[in-house]
Amino acid sequence: MKNITDKFSRTYLPAKALLLYQQQGSDEFYIESYDIGKSGTPINAHPLSVRESQSLADVLNTSEENRQGFLQPNGLLREEVIYINSQRNGFVIWYTPVKKRHLIFKSGLTIPDGMASMPPLLWKATVSSLEIWALKESKRPEISTNLYYAPFFNIYTDGRVCMGNVDIDIDTDCDLETFISAWENYFFGSAFSHLLTEVSPVKVNIVPLWQKLISSGDDFPKNILKKHPKTIKDLLS
Repeated sequence: MKNITDKFSRTYLPAKALLLYQQQGSDEFYIESYDIGKSGTPINAHPLSVRESQSLADVLNTSEENRQGFLQPNGLLREEVIYINSQRNGFVIWYTPVKKRHLIFKSGLTIPDGMASMPPLLWKATVSSLEIWALKESKRPEISTNLYYAPFFNIYTDGRVCMGNVDIDIDTDCDLETFISAWENYFFGSAFSHLLTEVSPVKVNIVPLWQKLISSGDDFPKNILKKHPKTIKDLLS
């Protein structure tokens, strides 16, 4: 994460104001530039000069350059990554095979914290939101692969994760590996608290399911997953 502490001590004052005029019935624009006087009011209206245009272009280019590292891999693309959209509101889709993770539960659920086996999972995340589904097979899925409801608390039926009061802080220029790691840590580092629907996301009672998996260390029983109407193709937009 970038250190921006020094920016808090800087003073920024208004210097220019731009007013765009559009010719009626066309796509042509005329840009008028105003200097900002000491009282804070616009003065000295004039057509935007070449020098001012270049300064504005430099500012915009710098802003775009700061995003060029967003969702870019540090090396070869990881096998788990399914899809990358690195635009301004971009997202990543990746999967995780069967593995054990440490889970945290609110005390009211009567489920002890501990290590438990996960089914294969499919993740879709932007810089501010997360969606999760389950998969039946622990291999790289295809675009037509069927999705299953993720067998967790705190998840809506459309796959969206309710992160509660977790403070999500992901830079919009972070690399792919940092992005994926951050979201997995946010998800498994927050406490599961309640179901967001009246229907269980699995074919059995979800509370005894996780009680048993944590106490026994058994593999997750993928036969109890419920099929979701979406496929991976539906997540690409």
